[in-house]
Amino acid sequence: MKKPYKREIGKVGGLKVWIVDGSYVRKNIDEEFTTCGEHYVFKKIPKNELWLDNGIDKDDEKYFIDYVLIEHNLMAKGYSYDTTWREGNRVQKREREKDKEFKKIKKLQSKESYKIIDKIHKKLLKKYSNNLQVWVVNGKIVRDLFFIDFVDGGHDKVYSFVPQNEIWLDNGISKKEIKFVLLHEAHERYLMSKGFNYRRHILIQV
Repeated sequence: MKKPYKREIGKVGGLKVWIVDGSYVRKNIDEEFTTCGEHYVFKKIPKNELWLDNGIDKDDEKYFIDYVLIEHNLMAKGYSYDTTWREGNRVQKREREKDKEFKKIKKLQSKESYKIIDKIHKKLLKKYSNNLQVWVVNGKIVRDLFFIDFVDGGHDKVYSFVPQNEIWLDNGISKKEIKFVLLHEAHERYLMSKGFNYRRHILIQV
């Protein structure tokens, strides 16, 4: 089997769903690929395929399939990316809220919200934690409760739900990419602490 394909997990809507080596895709095909993708956003993905990053948690796969299938079908009909993004996230959010685990964590949030952070924090990366704490976090819980588009990482200067002086790294990031994501987040946070506007920083990066 040629890279970036790792395994086919099934078909949905007549499209093959592949788990792919996300790191390989970003390095060799398109650096903008994150959690999932399809042909109308990433032209090198065949029209009859949907791709999911191999770092995605098993419990998250079905939600990203929901999203990317809607994106593919609507963009094939000529809808704009912004329209398909909103509709895909609407459906994904609806499906997440039906999940039993979501209901449990939501109940905990409403009754004992201080315990949520312990559920989110998975591992403190002591090697990188000096003035800041760098945590590997449960990305699924972050997407379920706070921000459905959370991918790779984030920090307190962008997201109000991240505690002060913390950088969060999604547990789906591969070991060989974690340093690059951390470097990006730390640099972005440093610029923002100096007064740079977040959106202006993004434009500069692009």
